[in-house]
Amino acid sequence: MTAAATAWLAAALIALAAACGQAPAEPAPEPTAESTPAPAPTQVPTATSVPPAPEPTAEPTLTPATKEIPTATPAPEPAEDDAPEGPDQPDGLPSIADLVERVRPSVVAITTEAPRRGVLGSYMAEGAGSGIIIRPSGLIATNAHVVGGSEGIRVYLDGGASYDAEIVGRDVISDLAVLRIDAEGLPHLVPSGSESLRVGDWVLALGNAAGLRGGPTVTLGIVSGRDRAIATELGQLYDLIQTDAAINHGNSGGPLIDLEGNVVGITTAMMRQAQGIGFAVSSSVAVPILDSLIDHGRYVRPLIGVTGMDAGPDLGLGEHRGVLVTTMPLDGPAYLAGIRVGDVITALGGVDTPDMPTFLTELWAHRPGDELTVSYVSDGEAATVVVTLVERPQ
Repeated sequence: MTAAATAWLAAALIALAAACGQAPAEPAPEPTAESTPAPAPTQVPTATSVPPAPEPTAEPTLTPATKEIPTATPAPEPAEDDAPEGPDQPDGLPSIADLVERVRPSVVAITTEAPRRGVLGSYMAEGAGSGIIIRPSGLIATNAHVVGGSEGIRVYLDGGASYDAEIVGRDVISDLAVLRIDAEGLPHLVPSGSESLRVGDWVLALGNAAGLRGGPTVTLGIVSGRDRAIATELGQLYDLIQTDAAINHGNSGGPLIDLEGNVVGITTAMMRQAQGIGFAVSSSVAVPILDSLIDHGRYVRPLIGVTGMDAGPDLGLGEHRGVLVTTMPLDGPAYLAGIRVGDVITALGGVDTPDMPTFLTELWAHRPGDELTVSYVSDGEAATVVVTLVERPQ
């Protein structure tokens, strides 16, 4: 293009821009090989430079890294009356912490020293057990086997104080004993409530398990059985409560407590060849024995003068159930009344006695000197006699 033509075209463009009211843009110079600029570098975003968020769509996208799910509409707050009470646990069981705090001051630890003979000579053997303060004047219930043969007995209260103790009385047959310490105004518990106890009820066992320091060990379980009878080193124990609350060495003499805080039993034994099988003397059996030990130093038991075993169809006795008389002294009350070895005692005082536990429970409900009606079967014939009970020798 000639210089004149270029000048004419520029003048025409200026006139047109002026007519439209716009300032004319500077024309870019015609590029030459020497004047062509390098292209500008592409801008790289920094950590703080965030691109604008895209417009939301109807279905928000979930990223695998967060797995965030759109928030659902919150449920309405429960009414105050429907809110669970504070002590309740998520599974619906009540907390037993308050109950434990209430009863544990009445539970004591017991340590003993008893002389023993070994291969290398005599030594003092140490033992551990538990007890229950049953009188504020320092009277404590425990097991007879915990303190039997001991020359030194020490009682440790829950608060940390300790006292020397003396034996007030022991009853080996029931495995119960009473100790006395020189203290007054003690917190105490009175055994009671086993009469209404049912299989399946919750119970707690407290005691000096394994001699661990720091207060009594607490275990929780249920009543697994009633009216149990077991054989121990001390002999037969009857009318026991069976529980699956953990019972360990050192628990002996401690309380078995229901959720109302009643001492329904006194822990006495565990079955070593099984798991979760422990036993306690029921409070209904323990109370009269403990009272007698406190008042007289011994428990006065009646004697009928027979030794027996459970009798039933497996012994070839037909439909008769009761206690088969196996041995008896010739000068005992039962023999003098006409009962003989081989007879089956079926009732005492009108109460059926289908087994030894029931027989002994009913017998021990009487006192020496009582006249007791005894029903029995002899040579297949039913008979009834009156037996005058005497005092059982200690």
